[in-house]
Amino acid sequence: MALPKRSFLKAAGLLFAVSSLFSCVPSEERQMNLIPKPAQIEWGSGYFKADSNLVFDSGSIRYIIDGEGNPEGYSLSVSKEGIVVKAATDAGLFYGKQTLKQLYTPEGFPCVSITDVPRFSYRGLHLDVSRHFFPKEEIMKLLDVMAYYKLNKLHFHLTDAGGWRLQIDKYPKLTAETAYRTETDWLKWWDGKDRKYVPEGTEGAYGGYYTKEDIREIVAFAAERHIDVVPEIEFPGHSEEVFAAYPELCCSGKPYTSGDFCIGNPQSFTFMEDVLTEVIELFPYEYVHVGGDEAGKQAWKSCPKCQALMRKMGMKSVDELQSYMIHQAEDFLKSKGRKLIGWDEILEGGLAPEATVMSWRGENGGIKSARMGHDVIMTPGNYLYFDFYQADPKTQPYAIGGYTPIKHVYSYNPVPVDSLNTEEQKHIMGVQANTWTEYIKDAQHLEYMMFPRALAVAEIAWTPQELRSWLDFKPRMNAHIPVLQQKGIHAFTLSDEIEATMTVDTLKREIQVIMDAEKYPAEIHYTTDGTMPTTASPLYTQPIVVKDSAHVVAAIFRDGQPQGEPTEKKVDYHRGINKPIQYNSRLYSGYMAGGMNALLDGYRGGLTYLDGRWQGYLDNLDCVIDMGEVTDMHKVSARFMQLIGPGVFQPKEVELLTSEDGENFTSQGIVPTTISNTDRDLSFQEYTFYGAWKARYVRLKAKRGNPGFIFTDEVVIW
Repeated sequence: MALPKRSFLKAAGLLFAVSSLFSCVPSEERQMNLIPKPAQIEWGSGYFKADSNLVFDSGSIRYIIDGEGNPEGYSLSVSKEGIVVKAATDAGLFYGKQTLKQLYTPEGFPCVSITDVPRFSYRGLHLDVSRHFFPKEEIMKLLDVMAYYKLNKLHFHLTDAGGWRLQIDKYPKLTAETAYRTETDWLKWWDGKDRKYVPEGTEGAYGGYYTKEDIREIVAFAAERHIDVVPEIEFPGHSEEVFAAYPELCCSGKPYTSGDFCIGNPQSFTFMEDVLTEVIELFPYEYVHVGGDEAGKQAWKSCPKCQALMRKMGMKSVDELQSYMIHQAEDFLKSKGRKLIGWDEILEGGLAPEATVMSWRGENGGIKSARMGHDVIMTPGNYLYFDFYQADPKTQPYAIGGYTPIKHVYSYNPVPVDSLNTEEQKHIMGVQANTWTEYIKDAQHLEYMMFPRALAVAEIAWTPQELRSWLDFKPRMNAHIPVLQQKGIHAFTLSDEIEATMTVDTLKREIQVIMDAEKYPAEIHYTTDGTMPTTASPLYTQPIVVKDSAHVVAAIFRDGQPQGEPTEKKVDYHRGINKPIQYNSRLYSGYMAGGMNALLDGYRGGLTYLDGRWQGYLDNLDCVIDMGEVTDMHKVSARFMQLIGPGVFQPKEVELLTSEDGENFTSQGIVPTTISNTDRDLSFQEYTFYGAWKARYVRLKAKRGNPGFIFTDEVVIW
């Protein structure tokens, strides 16, 4: 339905309208701070004057629906005759209106012509409300901000081991008995000996759930903003809370023994269909997410009912049991006119015929699915997990780990052009960022983790790839921090730290250090001798060239004072770069970093083991470096990381051995770890050996002290 010509436009929180000056007036300078950046924009000269004390005149702005083009696209024109927004649908007009809100300045509207269309139809944010519950008012607040930035899908993660969050009439115990737990703090509860759910009304209990009326309000609020709500109900794993209420649905028949549904029990499928029936009645969007991730599957191996089903169906592995349940879910949803989405584990055991895959474990699941002809939503954890740190962990609230600053998020391209042909690329429906809430206890912390990173996702999802540039996005992003704050969003105000990256040039035998900052503008001063910089130190204007070793320290300065923590980067164009290396221990294929030579490529790892610079091992590290000839050496070092949340520990000790013939090695010492294996903070230790050795072969042995990974980034030899 077309909007009436007499329309009111709310921009920057104010009602405003055109005054008697119906013309564009010249202006020397104009700042464009639109997010997401439009597909096509042409600037005129000057501004169309608007007086915020008046309302729009009936002829000053026109909304036109012409039924042509992309259903979410629009065109917008500001000229001396007035303002015209044209679109094929109400959704397109809505997005044009969001652009108008962002265009408004105290001087009025800049004269401009915009033709805009989204890159992807699916532009999403995911919110986990199971680990920590957020009231409907917060959900609506987030929906309002999503709409402002043209995000159009809210993935609502309603059920998981943290608690069941949706009223289901046929199974009232789901909310009466498992929507509340004994402890607010997720880690304390999850790791505690008494990990229990408690009945609703228990004194001091933590949790909550959405009534059906709550959901109807949320869905209606979202629909007014052209946002679809994607409900997620977990099958067959992540369902501990279900079995606390209905233990007969797990293999043991006992609560607190499993997180997986008993696939061999027909009651599991009755439950699934009953729950999905009520979900479908509440959520009108065509897609329903059924999870499908991280099923333990262990109980299925010994469950008589599951094993009987496997024999009956001729299944060869328990993976096929998971696939069986996902197929059943898809068949049921199709019978109701709906479509199924699942995490990329639904590929295991055979993908349901028309399922859409959400690829979170990197891009491989999405690539495989697209090649099979299935639609895909890209949501890889190493780019799009908002429960990861967004700045140096020592400056941030405790998080699960990882490191996805906004620049890294913005760098993501959801279409893997090197892996998919043109037809396969058409199966990429869009992109989504995921916020898991194990360590996010309240609304302020939630907003802090989601914004402004969600703005990067909005531009990834809407703006043509060829028009996206970090240098162009950065000043616009900075301009939107106060906009978010005006909307009541407790956004992270961007880091005062400096990103220092390196480029190793083996032809020139040098390393260039490149510095960047999220803040804009940023005055960066640096030193190369490890001392603290001052305003008298060199001003960073171009990459720093290092021919041997440097200890770079840099800081942002404002009004003559350093801001935040200084950034330090040790840089060594050392003697071991590109030397042959042999591993006597097993490498872990998932964390090969730069390949077999990653420990000798000159690149130092950053704040996350996911940055492609850290090499990981599930065993002891034992490697031998061949210097090519007997060499005088005086220093060898290697740096290791610890982040015990995802199971990354310091080695118990590191030993250096040297040899002239590669057969007979002499130990040059052992350096033990100085970091406790219970310290949950991200930490690093450099294991350094000093001496005067003649050797051709350098052997480094790192002994694993805990179950889990050890990660190292570079062996430096001088």
